[in-house]
Amino acid sequence: MNGLFESVTQNLAYVISFLAIIIALFVVSVLLEKAAQRKNGINEPVFSTRKMAMIGMFSAIAMILHLFDFPLPFAPGFYKLDFSELPILVGTFAFGPAAGVMMEFVKILLKLLIKGTSTAFVGDLANFVIGCSFVLPASVMYAFRKNKKSAILACITGTLIMTVFGTAFNAVYLLPAFSKLYGLPMEQLLAMGTAVNPLAKEGSIISFVAACVAPLNLVKGASVSIVTLLIYKPLSPVIKSGYRK
Repeated sequence: MNGLFESVTQNLAYVISFLAIIIALFVVSVLLEKAAQRKNGINEPVFSTRKMAMIGMFSAIAMILHLFDFPLPFAPGFYKLDFSELPILVGTFAFGPAAGVMMEFVKILLKLLIKGTSTAFVGDLANFVIGCSFVLPASVMYAFRKNKKSAILACITGTLIMTVFGTAFNAVYLLPAFSKLYGLPMEQLLAMGTAVNPLAKEGSIISFVAACVAPLNLVKGASVSIVTLLIYKPLSPVIKSGYRK
């Protein structure tokens, strides 16, 4: 806890920008959810006491899954795959886009309180925004039309958006930030990719993210989507029990 407090005070400007991004995504998600409610003739609060309790439960499950990450053979060891978006996508389909953004935030907050940050919040911001780039578009599509076909298209769209955004975000922001944070020349970081993946050409950040980052996001999005589509329908009555009258 003391380490986290030190990180916050040392990186106050960065934390403020992090919070600004969270608030912006949250506002967008609420507006989109309200638009979906109007389109479907629904009038209910974006948050209720029971929904907040369910958000807490799904966030806790997501945080636990987030801790059990593992590397993949085609990417350097500092890129790891986790399935924390699985409970969040299920919960987002049940309770809407705003709940999804809230779950992503609470997941990261719980992780910071338990484990702290080893990346001066850079990795935590990346996990939050890339997670939102998956669950937010998927949940918005599903919120406007709740059927099986829409759910499949929503998962495909969310996976593609996360892959494109996550790949670009790594190239433009994340890799340069890690290079600065750890004092490693960019060439050295890129060489780590070339060492495990011959498709990552030496010295090319574009080929690095295309060969290492894009496949990781595709694997994550596809696997989370498939499991969600298999389990959501059977779980939906239990999740929503007592929520809608």
